[in-house]
Amino acid sequence: MAGKNREIKEAKVQDIKTKLGKAQSMIFASYQGLTVEEDTELRRKLREEGVEYKVYKNNLTSLAVKELGIEEINTFLTGPTSVAFSYSDLTAPARVLSSFAKDHKKLELKGGYVQGMLYDAAKVVILASIPSRDVLISKLLGSLQSPMSKFAYLIDAIAKSRESAN
Repeated sequence: MAGKNREIKEAKVQDIKTKLGKAQSMIFASYQGLTVEEDTELRRKLREEGVEYKVYKNNLTSLAVKELGIEEINTFLTGPTSVAFSYSDLTAPARVLSSFAKDHKKLELKGGYVQGMLYDAAKVVILASIPSRDVLISKLLGSLQSPMSKFAYLIDAIAKSRESAN
């Protein structure tokens, strides 16, 4: 029986290592005190942003980070800890968790690990203020489009004024 339990734990550590290895950003939070309804709402919001949200035993996560050589993450592994993984949008987990924590005081941000850098809770809140990649791209395109449309309008106005002058 003990051998089966060890196999299960080893598989769980391997799963954690896989997620930690491919995640672009990870935000750690204390979720203790959230109701089932609040937790369900949080998970739904994270899922909508493409963020994976998990709760693992701290000792299993600690083994995984040790094997990956990112032991600085252990500073966040005290008490009940949840992890929000993002594989594409670096700011999504921070945005959703930070926003949710404003309305639900039981959710407490512990910190994050984003592209190899450790963030404390205050830096996670700053990270949360950065708009998503899609929003940034649309703002860039809008700022590029505005001068072009003004230029096109100007050229059209010049052409019309020349036609009316003839």
